[in-house]
Amino acid sequence: MKFPFRSRFAWPIAMLLLGVCLGGFLPHTPLHAVSTDRTETFLIATGILDTDIEAVYLFDCLTGDLAATALGKGIGGFSEIYRYNVLQDLGVDPAKNPHFLMVTGLADIRPGGSRSYGGASVVYVAETTTGKLAAYALPWDRNRYNTHTPVQDTLRPVGIMSFRNIPPAKPAVGRGY
Repeated sequence: MKFPFRSRFAWPIAMLLLGVCLGGFLPHTPLHAVSTDRTETFLIATGILDTDIEAVYLFDCLTGDLAATALGKGIGGFSEIYRYNVLQDLGVDPAKNPHFLMVTGLADIRPGGSRSYGGASVVYVAETTTGKLAAYALPWDRNRYNTHTPVQDTLRPVGIMSFRNIPPAKPAVGRGY
């Protein structure tokens, strides 16, 4: 009796069929990629706003102006524009040659009261001479976006901390590690 999988074509076909069958049972997770770039005085990054739209975050290191924008839903153009100056939040003196870093991350910040965020990402801005980090979110409104309403608003600070003077963690007691 001949074993059916001795053929060099049978194994790839069997693996393909197995992959298709398993793929139908496993959950589908969308892949989201962000990008960042910089020059000496300017930073740029992208971050997810909603399932099918992303924001572009722009930071001017000379002025401390952080801006975010998103493409409009119709024929194009930027319909969402948000701005904020981060210098006061980070305690930066522009005359002392500050050094900034910027990245985006995912955050599920629940809207409530007058503090409405709605977007799926935040932008983190760090200043290395003061040792401070701040996170900012967009007051994103999917309904407003769907109606093609142009928006000019302010980015919202959602967290500020010093990363240089963090007290050491206390050791766990009685856990038997």
